[in-house]
Amino acid sequence: MTTQIAIRLPDEMVRFLDRSVASGKAPSRAALVAAALEREMRLQAAQQDAQTLKKKGTADDLDELVTWSVAHATLDD
Repeated sequence: MTTQIAIRLPDEMVRFLDRSVASGKAPSRAALVAAALEREMRLQAAQQDAQTLKKKGTADDLDELVTWSVAHATLDD
């Protein structure tokens, strides 16, 4: 599902959008704006993950399983 919204952008940003579409670097204004928002969403999620790691550290409840697996697992060719 998509929702149409109206936003105001500085003229230079609109010119950039139009140049990108005209040169074929983006299929549409909306597609380029959506791609930029997706990048921002991933950036913010990564920053939140980094903050969580900073607060809680990197150890987790699977560390012991990994250590055991490395010591006991065999790989068949």
